[in-house]
Amino acid sequence: MTGDLPKAGSESAVVVMGVCGAGKSRLARRLSECLGVGMVEADDFHSPANKRKMSAGEALTDADRMPWLDAVAMAARLQLYCTGGAVVACSSLKRAYRERLRASLPACRFIHLSGPRALIAERLANRQGHFVGETLLDSQLATLEPLEAGETGFTLEISRPVDTLVDIALEELRQAPPPIETIAS
Repeated sequence: MTGDLPKAGSESAVVVMGVCGAGKSRLARRLSECLGVGMVEADDFHSPANKRKMSAGEALTDADRMPWLDAVAMAARLQLYCTGGAVVACSSLKRAYRERLRASLPACRFIHLSGPRALIAERLANRQGHFVGETLLDSQLATLEPLEAGETGFTLEISRPVDTLVDIALEELRQAPPPIETIAS
């Protein structure tokens, strides 16, 4: 699926957001391939302390997340520089977290992956080798602030096959790009 896809060099970022187990990494990987831009896996930027907390089933605090979000934004900016675009897999559960990312990535759009708790819990129960398990799902759902008016992005229902989600996301991304906000220095 090519044609009128956004081109590398557009210097825009797409952030695939949602709770653990929603499928952020899988969709982000597929979108980065289709768009020909770099991908950033936010989980790779958690500190060892954050990973220990989450492995123990302890939810991160805002203070735990802020340095992590800054590192994710820096990695996304590097991908923007190197490939002209970036697709980021990052929970971005709160609007404040999305605003923090948007401060470094003003032209970013968010794709919120949303679905039934039972489906996400099933995915987490079957996931192996990841430091975030089903024990954090309820705290993430409680923390989640879905996209609100004034935020640039859209929501996808995860019950659909991933190929369908990719097609829908690409079609949405073909639409007019978001307005770029001026960031005060």
